[in-house]
Amino acid sequence: RVCGLRRPARRSVLFVHKDLTVVNEGAECRVRFEVAGIVHGVGFRPFVHGHAARLGLGGFVRNDSNGVVVEVQGSLAGVGEFRAELTQRPPPLAVIDQVVELSMEPAGERGVFRILHSEHVGAGAMISPDVATCDECLAEMWDPANRRYRYAFTNCTNCGPRFTISTGIPYDRFKTTMAAFEMCARCRAEYEDPLDRRFHAQPVACPACGPHLRLLDANLLPAAGDAVEQTASLLLASAVVAVKGLGGYHLACLASSEEAVRNLRGRKAREEKPLAVMVADLDQAAAVVHLTAEHGQLLTSRRRPIVLMDRLPRARVAPSVAPANRHLGVMLPYTPLHHLLLEAVGEPLVMTSGNLSDEPIAYRDEDAFTSLDRIADAYLTHNRDIHMRCDDSVVRLAPGPKDRRKQMIRRARGYAPEPIGVTPAFKEPILAAGPELKHTFCIGSGARAILSHHIGDLENWEAMSSFVQSVEHYQQVFEVRPKVVAYDLHPEYLATKWAMSQEGVRLIGVQHHHAHIASCLVDNRRDERVVGLALDGTGYGDDGTLWGCEVLVCDLSGYERYGHLKTVALPGGAAAVREPWRMAALYLQAAFGSDAYALDLSFVHRTADRWKPILHMARTGLNSPISSSAGRLFDAASCLLVQRDRVSYEGQAAIELEQLADPGVDDAYPCTVTDGRLDGTELISAMVADVVKGAPGTEAAAKFHNGFAAALVEVAERAARDAGVRVVALSGGTFQNQLLTAQVLRGLSERSLEVLTHSRVPANDGGISLGQAAVANRVLTEQ
Repeated sequence: RVCGLRRPARRSVLFVHKDLTVVNEGAECRVRFEVAGIVHGVGFRPFVHGHAARLGLGGFVRNDSNGVVVEVQGSLAGVGEFRAELTQRPPPLAVIDQVVELSMEPAGERGVFRILHSEHVGAGAMISPDVATCDECLAEMWDPANRRYRYAFTNCTNCGPRFTISTGIPYDRFKTTMAAFEMCARCRAEYEDPLDRRFHAQPVACPACGPHLRLLDANLLPAAGDAVEQTASLLLASAVVAVKGLGGYHLACLASSEEAVRNLRGRKAREEKPLAVMVADLDQAAAVVHLTAEHGQLLTSRRRPIVLMDRLPRARVAPSVAPANRHLGVMLPYTPLHHLLLEAVGEPLVMTSGNLSDEPIAYRDEDAFTSLDRIADAYLTHNRDIHMRCDDSVVRLAPGPKDRRKQMIRRARGYAPEPIGVTPAFKEPILAAGPELKHTFCIGSGARAILSHHIGDLENWEAMSSFVQSVEHYQQVFEVRPKVVAYDLHPEYLATKWAMSQEGVRLIGVQHHHAHIASCLVDNRRDERVVGLALDGTGYGDDGTLWGCEVLVCDLSGYERYGHLKTVALPGGAAAVREPWRMAALYLQAAFGSDAYALDLSFVHRTADRWKPILHMARTGLNSPISSSAGRLFDAASCLLVQRDRVSYEGQAAIELEQLADPGVDDAYPCTVTDGRLDGTELISAMVADVVKGAPGTEAAAKFHNGFAAALVEVAERAARDAGVRVVALSGGTFQNQLLTAQVLRGLSERSLEVLTHSRVPANDGGISLGQAAVANRVLTEQ
């Protein structure tokens, strides 16, 4: 029989009983438990050993490539208590997906419980994400009497690197980059003692036998003195230092130094995109951002993501850290090295990805020394290799139900490669190749979808190489060879071209926005027919045009395009994305015709002399693809109100428009919905007319958001009524706009419609591959 067990604040556990026999209460019995999930490297075996010993049970526990196998022998009551501990109170870092229980013949073991060496009997085990340093290890690191005093690689079973140092499974030391370090006698004793919290902690080390730090100058010559103290001196003098972390190099500088931040931006070629800030503790965080209890819980979780919060007006953070942005991305230290560095500096540090703009994060020393040589003044590095690069995760608190307030912006360190449970299970192993921007891929096998860490935008050779290497690593580590490859329909996406080049697999194309809504369904553990609002910058449509504001009636099996934003041309194609003034000119011309040139608008004075060739391109169709993109509509509005003529990163114009808006304004501009089509031109026309009359930009931006949200609610309600459904799913990068999302949520809820939003995976393209895998699996199961 199969029954569901639920642990408080954790996931459901599938508990399967096989061949159980009835025995007397006092009789000796033996039971085998096969445990699947994240149970390697999380202290599971010492946990099992401790409870078995306490209950006087005999037997053994052993890792294998499917998870953990446990056999216990003793009284029925003792085994029953052990079962409860195993399934209801596992170690904090463990995630149990399934427990298979089988009755066994008693084998004569009484009261002796052993921990056996790992066995390799097939694929299925998972590797834990990297975990922030625990309080016990920090206490040791700050204790002058402890042998790990100020040791930058202190860790135990409850914390430290996992995924980024793993070369294979089972998760044993010889299959990590720590294999290069032979344990000293004292570390070996801890490692082999089932009662020690470092029992089989694979990265265990100390100053006598483990990795060590080095500070190198710009010429790669070692600096004298304590590496951390010397690095702190450089940072306090406004230098930029490349710091080797868990999943790659950070570029660090003093967050309060405008000179240092400007130098970093100029060298990194990152003009305006916000930079993350690392603070020593919650007190430092509260000095720079508006910190709530919910934010504090995210910051201090073992995952230690970057958390987006409202910046305090007088925060001692250089304006160039997040220009024209009222939010600040803040994270706490998550390695001993970070703690040491923050303690030595005494104030917040910028900690941004160690890469040139648009390239993947550098993680190999030789690559960092080459790619960062024109950025870094020095390198704080070490000799523990990183096997798999992994950037920092980014989250925020978003509108929505309390249990889904966490919104994932970038899913990487601390979360990947933790699997996402799916129902039904994958019929065949599937690899979903993912999109072009904010790229992830997904491996589907059994009842798990393994969403990769964030890889970046596949627009250059370095990013594409990272994707291919990561795919091979995941297939090797999780021992999955896909028989099906799902891909985006856009023929020019590099991930699509890669998918089409694969041999010996079945190929299944999945439309971009269908994948968005499918990912939202999986995120919410749902699979019924819904109305899907999929809003983003671009996605290849069935008709060969670029979609981006889609009203779909769909489930995992398929979709119907019920409605969309009225289409416009994108003059110059990709250039229209980089230069929002092109879209503003196009929308103004559509709204006002030749009268647009006479509008008393600063935009007209700035750009009118450039309009004619752009409008000619759009009119003739020369390099001007047709699009229904919500992103381009927001670009046009931002250009007109914020004067954002050119963007330096994706979504910049829309972000600035949202931040300009006054959330206290309730009025809305009209946006008519006709036959399922939303009229963006009407929205722009009303906004411009209002601004010309003297309406402040803060009010106009709010009324633009409110009008667009009202139109989305109206079309979604009509689609739901016509389709006979009561659920609406929101997905796509545009729904990272909190003001828009809040208004849509409120409007749909007032109409008694259930709304699904993202929480476990990003609403942006970072969740696309999960949706591709789910749709491809449905295609297979329905054949």
